[in-house]
Amino acid sequence: MSKRSTEQIRESVRKNYGAVAERGKAGGGCAPASACCTGEPTPVEVDAGRLGYSQAELESVPAGANLGLGCGNPQAIAALKPGDTVLDLGSGAGFDCFLAAVQVAPEGRVIGVDMTPQMLVKARGNAVKGGYTNVEFRQGEIERLPVRDESVDVIISNCVINLSPDKGAVFREAFRVLKPGGRLAVSDIVATAPLPEHVQADLNLYVGCVAGAETPHKLEGYLRDAGFSAIAIRPKDESREFIKEWSPQSEVGDYVRSATIEAVKPA
Repeated sequence: MSKRSTEQIRESVRKNYGAVAERGKAGGGCAPASACCTGEPTPVEVDAGRLGYSQAELESVPAGANLGLGCGNPQAIAALKPGDTVLDLGSGAGFDCFLAAVQVAPEGRVIGVDMTPQMLVKARGNAVKGGYTNVEFRQGEIERLPVRDESVDVIISNCVINLSPDKGAVFREAFRVLKPGGRLAVSDIVATAPLPEHVQADLNLYVGCVAGAETPHKLEGYLRDAGFSAIAIRPKDESREFIKEWSPQSEVGDYVRSATIEAVKPA
């Protein structure tokens, strides 16, 4: 991928998700309405329930923290415990950070990183509204994390790594900032069949969490090259139904699935 196309992708992602932050809601699921969704979006509460969040979790965060942008629930596999330092890649309006803060509080810490200024403004405002004193949000790209070496116990992320044009760099950075024995616990979109050329070339479908999806085999290669072990990537067949709603006029549900991605930095 050329530098120009990489920057074009990054700027398109920043622009579209900035608009989602200003609008205060997505178009249903991972993809923002301005990207690839059409029709009336599914309410974020319904979407979150389908992705594995409980009603209690939805009610525990400030209004506006859940923008309906995920494709799973990384909390379900993160096994967070009191005292952990947690890093959320692509933290958005702070939804997963705030859930994590409850699990690691009061002695733990949560860092959210996002490259979209509008999302950071929204997340920081939500942190104040919710009284979260152990959460901070930093501006940065997930390929170049503003986090020091070996300072994080667990990395979570929800439907963001697929948006990166350099996934190898994302996993290398994740490995760098994790402590020895640290864990990666991610919900994301993976390709379960080769994406047609017209899908790969569609920038709206890239921004909509589809065209940037990689196969589990390729993601495992990135993780191993970065140094990770105990890699487990599990696509969820049942996710096909809600993914089809992201782009009703296309066949994207035939090619991608939501998946959990887990890995460990060897101790």
